[in-house]
Amino acid sequence: MPRHPKKPRRLVADGRTYLWTLRHSHRVVDGGRAADCRQTLTLYPQPSGSGGPLRIVFADGPGRYVPGGFPMGSGDVGYVRGGSLNLHEPGAVRALLDAASARGWQPGERQTVEVDGWPLLEAATA
Repeated sequence: MPRHPKKPRRLVADGRTYLWTLRHSHRVVDGGRAADCRQTLTLYPQPSGSGGPLRIVFADGPGRYVPGGFPMGSGDVGYVRGGSLNLHEPGAVRALLDAASARGWQPGERQTVEVDGWPLLEAATA
């Protein structure tokens, strides 16, 4: 039986447990066309209350792609001429978590931290 796509997934990294979710969002413009697409990967340190969530945001922009599905995978993000990741893959999530930690994110911080995912993608795919 396939997993429910909105159910948080579990990741264990460096002795710590996280739940993580991936969401796609955009606004609809004239003719029903999607604009300002974003993929938001959120990691929640466990147990609940042991730290604030880390929100990694990939916003569409020049030279970048953030599709919402067909013909590309729903979790794909990347540079038109460069690295890419599938954010449904635990290895990709772990690489982004490691890159965020290397840039100073601490899982024990109490507030939600939102970061631009593009610099993290560059580090995760290097």
